[in-house]
Amino acid sequence: MVTIQLFTSVVLYLHCNVFSVTAWSVNNFLMTGPKAFLTYSSSVQVGAQSGIAECKHQFAWDRWNCPESALQLSTHNGLRSATRETSFVHAISSAGVMYTLTRNCSMGDFENCGCDDSRNGKIGGKGWIWGGCSDNVEFGERISKQYVDDLETGQDSRAAVNLHNNEAGRMAVKATMKRSCKCHGVSGSCSIQTCWLHLSEFREIGNYLKLKHDQAQKLDMDKRRMRAGNSADNRAAIAEAFSTIARTELIYFEESPDYCMKNVSLGLYGTEGRECLQSARNLSQWERRSCRRLCHECGHKVEERRTEIISSCNCKFHWCCTVKCEQCKQVVTKHFCSRKERSGAQLNNTKRRNRNHRR
Repeated sequence: MVTIQLFTSVVLYLHCNVFSVTAWSVNNFLMTGPKAFLTYSSSVQVGAQSGIAECKHQFAWDRWNCPESALQLSTHNGLRSATRETSFVHAISSAGVMYTLTRNCSMGDFENCGCDDSRNGKIGGKGWIWGGCSDNVEFGERISKQYVDDLETGQDSRAAVNLHNNEAGRMAVKATMKRSCKCHGVSGSCSIQTCWLHLSEFREIGNYLKLKHDQAQKLDMDKRRMRAGNSADNRAAIAEAFSTIARTELIYFEESPDYCMKNVSLGLYGTEGRECLQSARNLSQWERRSCRRLCHECGHKVEERRTEIISSCNCKFHWCCTVKCEQCKQVVTKHFCSRKERSGAQLNNTKRRNRNHRR
């Protein structure tokens, strides 16, 4: 499996803090650093991985396709950007950790953590009351915030943006929760219902945050005041810029680079050699336009390649107890972005076309 920087960051953070004296109050249970590490580390790692996988799914056919170079959550090296794309990385990673912690809590994987029954018995709406076993998102939010936000060691505007997007990811988990109900009454009359909240599928959270990414707001800061570094004037400028931004929205303040072009220093590979989709069943409109977006608009041509795939087929169960399959060959046609010779004028036109469309 490819080692991914985000996953590594979380693991390193956990490793370095095994013997910290940090303590968390979880459902009135005091949990110290070493015990917290042993209890939550696996869930945090799985949550980080699920965030990475969802990022790659959501951007599979975009010019920026969630490369490994983008998956470093810390700004300690001073190289992190604050673009529209990194806003999504922070949000989906934070959401993944919170989601997994919440789910594992409800499954009984942690001591002294279970259903959220704080509202049980209260009227929720016409004809229904709170009851059952709601997923304990407050627990997931509290613990994930401790792990993920502590990766952010900066004190400047970039750190503030990253922490805001972490919070937006956690808000997305709450915003997409579902309500389920059970009927009660004489002879199944359903005169009253008891209802509880549960997590949605993580794909729904990914879809929700992808829409937030598309609508992300650019933060406009007073650069003259920002020159003051970490001074009080700088902190005031940051607070002022954030005052009109809702906690649920993704934000950025740096323009995205040209994802069409390879840039080794930024860890970008460009779109040359990328696969795109032209004709297949059940494609979305976004997928059907991937060849135009990845190839033509980036100054490449579409190259068709025919590939032979060997897979198991016609499998039969034989008593007792084996399954025997045949080997079937299938020729499939795939499409890739390929470089074409371009004049200087054509290259300039390509750059102009992509100036306002970086994804």
